[in-house]
Amino acid sequence: MGKKNIRQELIKQMATLATAGFGLVAALAWNEAIQTFIREYLNPYIASGTGVASKFIYAVVITAIAVFVTYQLTKLAGEDKEDKNQ
Repeated sequence: MGKKNIRQELIKQMATLATAGFGLVAALAWNEAIQTFIREYLNPYIASGTGVASKFIYAVVITAIAVFVTYQLTKLAGEDKEDKNQ
């Protein structure tokens, strides 16, 4: 492996790590925003003492949204790949 290849690979890995880091920060920001929304707007309508149940509902809903978005992005990426191959 030449010096140029190592440099390119290093830059590629750094870009991947930076992207993942920003993705994590964005995910944490969304998590906090959603939790605040639930606390302020939904908790008044939920019976008190259902903290564990509401956390599980939150986890299931967020998981479903994550699966849906990931599926849609994967489909979109696949379509882009097909367009480039034509």
